[in-house]
Amino acid sequence: MKVHEYQARQLLVDAGVPVPRSSVVQSPADAVKAFSEIGGQVVIKAQVFAGGRGKAGFVKLASDAKAVEEAATFMLGNRMVSKQTGPEGIEVKKLLVADAVDIDSEYYVAVVLDRAKRTPVVMVSREGGVEIEEVAARNPDAIVKQWLHPHLGLQGFQVAALIKALGLTDKQQVKDAAKVIRGLVKVFLENDCSLAEINPLVRTKSGEVMAIDAKMNFDDSAIFRHPKLKEMFDPTEENPMELRAKEHDLTYIALDGNIGCLVNGAGLAMATMDIIKLHGGEPANFLDVGGSVTKEGAIEAFRIILSDEKVKGVLVNIFGGIAKCDTIAEALIAAAQDIGFKVPVVVRLEGTNVERARELLEAAKIDVLIPAEDLTDAAKKVCAKVA
Repeated sequence: MKVHEYQARQLLVDAGVPVPRSSVVQSPADAVKAFSEIGGQVVIKAQVFAGGRGKAGFVKLASDAKAVEEAATFMLGNRMVSKQTGPEGIEVKKLLVADAVDIDSEYYVAVVLDRAKRTPVVMVSREGGVEIEEVAARNPDAIVKQWLHPHLGLQGFQVAALIKALGLTDKQQVKDAAKVIRGLVKVFLENDCSLAEINPLVRTKSGEVMAIDAKMNFDDSAIFRHPKLKEMFDPTEENPMELRAKEHDLTYIALDGNIGCLVNGAGLAMATMDIIKLHGGEPANFLDVGGSVTKEGAIEAFRIILSDEKVKGVLVNIFGGIAKCDTIAEALIAAAQDIGFKVPVVVRLEGTNVERARELLEAAKIDVLIPAEDLTDAAKKVCAKVA
């Protein structure tokens, strides 16, 4: 789960991290009101789940009410297009109006889960304000890391090492930087984050150290422990089909191809997408119906797949274990009758009750349901059908 920048800022404030004053607005009039309350120069930032806002023109500085109104009108009236959004762009519904600070230096600070070492790692760099991937590719030595002890957490000597890596020596700035690092680790650990990032952390020309942008991701499996985070969830920023799938205990991720996939098991789903590409096709989705899928769940999976207008064919790949092949066959037949398949559906079934499943499909006599002998045969057939 992701949250908006304004929500991440609030979590930082709650953890004692210094952050500039700000207000969240949804109209140009409210933006002007927020400007009058903050005073001086402000920065207006689109609140969307995508990077590249500055280059796209959706982060603007303003020093008067007219400039604030014009910036807010532009952002709320246009879709933001960046490298991360695709050419269709995304709609902007909320803006952050924040006190602009006079920046002297920019830094990068983050906590992320190191899956190889199975512990969180704190990373800092003097090269803030740019994507950390660029820094890692260009100059990996510019990133300094400290791994948290699984029982002791972040220790004093680690904080000192990280601050030294940032190059801060002024006594007050060292104290403020320590507050930032400890606060960010606190947010990460207490909220089951998978990522907590401040980019940039800045030192102002007046000597203050504060976070002016933040990004946070949370472990979906742990959200039930955090009612406050659950309230922050913004469904308007998510793919509606992915949300619909979650409601039925299905795992669905939309892709750009034209061959829909209905598979049980994440590993098998990945293999299915790979073999589609091997034979010249492009998967339209990742969809794992799980090991204990019901007939109703499978029918809903078909509805979700076929709601994507790009889908020109579907590959069903089921290895029957807990999910029995005849259950999937019944779902296929019911879906064909209820929904009305207008694209070819290639079916590869193997495992528990497979013979019964084949009998059901044969008896149904539905032309668009095309049986396959094995996965390779299924991939070749569906790719040929959509070519």
